[in-house]
Amino acid sequence: MSQALFPASYPALKTVVLNGSLHKPSRTQVLLDHVGDALARHVALDRQSIELADIATEVGSALYPQQLPARAREAVAAIEAAEFLIVGSPVYRGSVPGLFKHLLDLIGMESLVGKPVLLAATGGSPRHSLVLDHQLRPLFAFFQTLTLPIGVYSVSQDIDNGQIVDAALRERVELAATLAAPALQGLVQRKAGLPPSAAV
Repeated sequence: MSQALFPASYPALKTVVLNGSLHKPSRTQVLLDHVGDALARHVALDRQSIELADIATEVGSALYPQQLPARAREAVAAIEAAEFLIVGSPVYRGSVPGLFKHLLDLIGMESLVGKPVLLAATGGSPRHSLVLDHQLRPLFAFFQTLTLPIGVYSVSQDIDNGQIVDAALRERVELAATLAAPALQGLVQRKAGLPPSAAV
């Protein structure tokens, strides 16, 4: 968040970073962390990371939200209570993991309406990059979220030893954050009870 436009007293956005990977550590988490860091240079974020790998067994054991064990129930509640979501998933055989979709099936249908979401995905080759627009974007459109204009996709060689090593991907992350910033800054202004013209 620019200190000139948004003082430190302005509220941080309650943000959930949701990782749909079943592995830990994962390249998806690395990408999501970089996206979150880039966004945090534009707007203050109160980030909570939720990794499917941590709650996979609990999620898989439940057909309905009320059947979720406590830890998974808390994760779903955090997703539903978030003001902003950064969501990433690996791509397996042209699709997101089935258990990740199952987790989203357990989220209240009205709980994400109007909330901004930035989408990211990781895959083995560039041919899977359309998963952002063909699967993730329609999925979050069902929840009536505000999916932000540019998602971020990375391939295996873009990330090494927990770091983004590809310059083009770093630029893509920065561009996604820059284009997301106005919507998020507007949300902060509304949260602070300020008119849109308060930060110019």
